[in-house]
Amino acid sequence: MADYDIIIIGSGPGGYVAAIRAAQLGFKTAIVEREHLAGICSNWGCIPTKALLRSAEILHYGQHAKDYGLVLEGSFKADLAAIVARSRGIAARMNNGVQFLMKKNKVDVIWGEATLTKPGTVSVVPTRKPAMQPQVPPPKNAKGEGTYTADHIIIATGARPRALPGLEPDGKLIWTYFESMVPAKMPKSLLVMGSGAIGIEFASFYRTMGVEVTVVEVMSQVVPVEDAEIGAFARKAFEKQGMKILTGAKVTKVEKSADSITAHIEDEKGGKQTITADRMISAVGVVANIENIGLEALGVKTDRGFIAIDGFCKTNVKGIYAIGDVAGPPMLAHKAEHEAVVCVEAIKGLHPHPMDKAMVPGCTYCHPQIASVGLTEAKAKAAGHELKVGRFPFVANGKAVALGEDSGLVKTIFDAKTGKLLGAHMVGAEVTELIQGFVVAMNLETTEEELMHTIFPHPTLSETMKESVLDAYGKVLNA
Repeated sequence: MADYDIIIIGSGPGGYVAAIRAAQLGFKTAIVEREHLAGICSNWGCIPTKALLRSAEILHYGQHAKDYGLVLEGSFKADLAAIVARSRGIAARMNNGVQFLMKKNKVDVIWGEATLTKPGTVSVVPTRKPAMQPQVPPPKNAKGEGTYTADHIIIATGARPRALPGLEPDGKLIWTYFESMVPAKMPKSLLVMGSGAIGIEFASFYRTMGVEVTVVEVMSQVVPVEDAEIGAFARKAFEKQGMKILTGAKVTKVEKSADSITAHIEDEKGGKQTITADRMISAVGVVANIENIGLEALGVKTDRGFIAIDGFCKTNVKGIYAIGDVAGPPMLAHKAEHEAVVCVEAIKGLHPHPMDKAMVPGCTYCHPQIASVGLTEAKAKAAGHELKVGRFPFVANGKAVALGEDSGLVKTIFDAKTGKLLGAHMVGAEVTELIQGFVVAMNLETTEEELMHTIFPHPTLSETMKESVLDAYGKVLNA
């Protein structure tokens, strides 16, 4: 008999959720982790970055207290060490929370590095010290080195920062998101290479903290996965804050001095310039952790650097599955969590629906926030849809004006023939919370008529969502 019904390799959002759902369904379950329970998201990504951004947000409000009729007496400034300590404390709290959940659900934790030696068999060896971040001590009662067997093995090994040749992070002058979260001192100037979610969130944090920030993006717009109109709106907001943004440009070479870098930048027209900054953040995406886990020996298929799976997260090898970042984009924690549930329920024979990637929302927690789901206007047109497009600005929303957060835009895209909501795109205060309303609507196959007849409470930011729908059909009321 196998030691377990299910073994999961990796305890990030996908891995630990898979373990919990498996335990709920009666499977004897174990999870193998080499560095830190809860994965990159809770320890070095999603959660601690939001803690940093929250500190920056409070600083921003304090610096603009007079805009709200308030007077702050005495000094009001950032304590970098305390900000970092708060962020790391929150990461530790998340790590401890997952430890508790494993214990509560009677999931065995096996500490070490896992390799698939054959279908159904995992070899675990002691963890080698990670290159870029400190190792978290294993939880009490964790199992360790040995060979373990299971009927089903789920790979949830996640991803790591991508390094471009000649521009590799060194931990001192060129940072990844690891070093960006724990600066010993605040640089005076910063160059951010890449304007995806990671790059633009750090650009936003450091700019709010008073750092001179330059963002270099190889694509033609900032936050390139977003709708072009939203990207253009966000760019204006970032530049108003004092960010310098270069699009259609790339860093070709970096020269290092004792305490600064000089980046050579070339634009799409062949123009060249150099920018000197104290530090540079490399935020050019991530690569899946598919190496050294035995995939090649077992014949597990990969595609463009990711493990190839079907709609139920099965690989081409029986009994082996993959979820989360290691299984391909979108590289989002909530996508990994959903895949985890689909995968485990399929193993149980519960016949879940395959995940529809068009229904996966994306959120960027810069200032202003950005959130979206579904097709951009360009992609909807390319797919052959005849469109109805609505827009509504935050400046016409009473709650946004009262909050002092009237810089924002909601854009909705409908199929003109059917009224189907194809996409929703937002930039502004708290849109990362608002977007779920559109996600639910799309999942329920709601039409424009049903959205227009839904009563939104007043005064709320959510009214911008309804007004955008109304605008798409020539019925907008407040603009």
